[in-house]
Amino acid sequence: MAAELVRGQNHPLPQSRLEVRVSAGRPVVAGAALGDAQGKVSGSEWVAHPGAPTLPGLEVSRQAAAEHRLAFDLDALPPGVQRVSVLLALPPGIGGPVRFGAVAAPWIAVTGLDGQEIAHYTITGLDSESAVIALELYRRQGAWKVRAVGQGYAGGLADLFQDQGLPEARRLADGINEAVARGLARSVAPPPPRLPEGDRTRQMPAPAAPGATGGVPPRQDSPGAPQQGSPYDAPGPTGSAVPPVSGGAIDYTHPRRGTPAPPPPAAPAAPPGQPAQPVAGDATGWSMDERLYNQVWGMFEDLARTTAAYRSAVDFAEARLEQELDTVLSDPRNRVSGPGDAARAAAETKHTDLVDQARAALDRDLTQLVAESDVVEPALPPAFARWDNPVWHGYRVPMEIPMAVRLGDLRLPESENLRIPMLVRLPLERGLWIDSGRPGSPDALVEPDEPRRLAMETAVTHAARLLAVYPPGEFAVQVIDPAGAGAAALAPLVRSGVLAAPPAAGAAGTAEMLAALTRRVDLVQMALRGGASDALPPGFDTAAQLLIVHDFPHGFDDRAVNQLRYLADEGPAVGVHLMMVADREDATAYGPLLDPLWRRLLRLTPTPDDHLADPWVGHAWTYEPPRVPEGSQVLSQVLTRVAEARRAWNR
Repeated sequence: MAAELVRGQNHPLPQSRLEVRVSAGRPVVAGAALGDAQGKVSGSEWVAHPGAPTLPGLEVSRQAAAEHRLAFDLDALPPGVQRVSVLLALPPGIGGPVRFGAVAAPWIAVTGLDGQEIAHYTITGLDSESAVIALELYRRQGAWKVRAVGQGYAGGLADLFQDQGLPEARRLADGINEAVARGLARSVAPPPPRLPEGDRTRQMPAPAAPGATGGVPPRQDSPGAPQQGSPYDAPGPTGSAVPPVSGGAIDYTHPRRGTPAPPPPAAPAAPPGQPAQPVAGDATGWSMDERLYNQVWGMFEDLARTTAAYRSAVDFAEARLEQELDTVLSDPRNRVSGPGDAARAAAETKHTDLVDQARAALDRDLTQLVAESDVVEPALPPAFARWDNPVWHGYRVPMEIPMAVRLGDLRLPESENLRIPMLVRLPLERGLWIDSGRPGSPDALVEPDEPRRLAMETAVTHAARLLAVYPPGEFAVQVIDPAGAGAAALAPLVRSGVLAAPPAAGAAGTAEMLAALTRRVDLVQMALRGGASDALPPGFDTAAQLLIVHDFPHGFDDRAVNQLRYLADEGPAVGVHLMMVADREDATAYGPLLDPLWRRLLRLTPTPDDHLADPWVGHAWTYEPPRVPEGSQVLSQVLTRVAEARRAWNR
């Protein structure tokens, strides 16, 4: 059982490889300082922070965020290190108060690599402080312990570092704030996921075609780059990023991790001259799930960049052909002569050769990525797996929350046979919007009611997946269906008994459920801000809540609309998540009032649609929703086991 620490209390650490997890009510900077037996830090090079996130034996986050996971290998710390201080600070310049007394009390936990919690500490009693030493990992008689510290500093990081004996305290604090500010400035464009310290990069590209311009753009994962979010959060292409030129085989190593997590399993030796055989989990990470998560997003980035290289080469070939043809036609003597025909044929031959070379390089990379996908897909755990994966046949309700969940697949036109799983971190940081509007493709379904039916079925599939990946009692689903139009699609949830309550219908039911969830958000926020999370009413259900709203805005008055906006804005931070099944065109009567609501939600579609973009080169990716195989009973079987586990947990 995990120890609940109070200020000054210590607890032994049973293992040397650990995670420190931080949860705060607003973005905070997390860092760590290495000290001697007296806690003195010998220099700024012994402080890990967003501008320099790795030191021997530890790695911290590269950006301010409300949630952090810091990795520690105490046996790998430099000789002479006796104490490791875990530091938190409120960064200036992101809006809101810059003192811990005005925000929810930060919560910090030490866990093993398996996620098993060892000790946790809620940092209460802070007021004007903007930086705090949260925990201290220290060596005593050859064994490591953790101590809850909670020492705050009103002068921020500068005062904190000065107290630790750093003469350059002010300069170091300013450098950290500058690194965070750079990351925040870049965060207008959607950031890479948590992994893009990368786990993979491309080898040196092959020589470009004569006269070609461009090159590999700098990676956006330098110190200070933001980590939260996922690549597909972009609403569309964000600019004309310079794409890389086509290159050789994909290199699955990453040279820039200073203190890597346990290395991935070694790939089987390949015959000379042949690429290494793909291995599931061939990425860094502290667990198999994290290695697979990082590997999936590495595949996503590889596909984005190799496709950009191909498109860049084709664009160059087209521009060169046009230029050479213009040169030929600019001389009137060549327009109807043999030399002119020969020049045109030569230009077209060059164009064909360039395109063929680019396609060959793309096909080479796609072949390797498809081979990797073939070994990764079968190895994925249920939270990451498609519904047709055999892993679901042996499904058991999990005992801990996974790091991510699959919401569909992503592909590009050049790679029709390659689907990349779309993984979203848990807990959800954004609500979901299942678009029930008419598909834009002229070949798509055009029956008026069909998109709405498919949207609700897709919402149920997503809800079932979320229920399946949470432990019993830690996730609940509620439904608002004012007119009862979603009854057929909701049948699997209703029959299995996994809904927290019957779907709310009519204006009265809608108002009652929205009022209850709004009160819940208010109560939890007040408890967290007051540092009294144990003061919630007796019997208060602490499970995360997912509210499915069907057929919006029909049946919703102005008060209900405002409550939905409030839940979308404030709910995710306190475990209340929104899933809208709606057509934005239906809500045009509200004008721009609802624009912030739509922007707060991640738009998904019930049919394939190319509305998602990556942050590296701005490709428009085709999103494909999850599909339960026709005739399969896997969904009902999984929901039945979830319901059985919930009943057993409630007994």
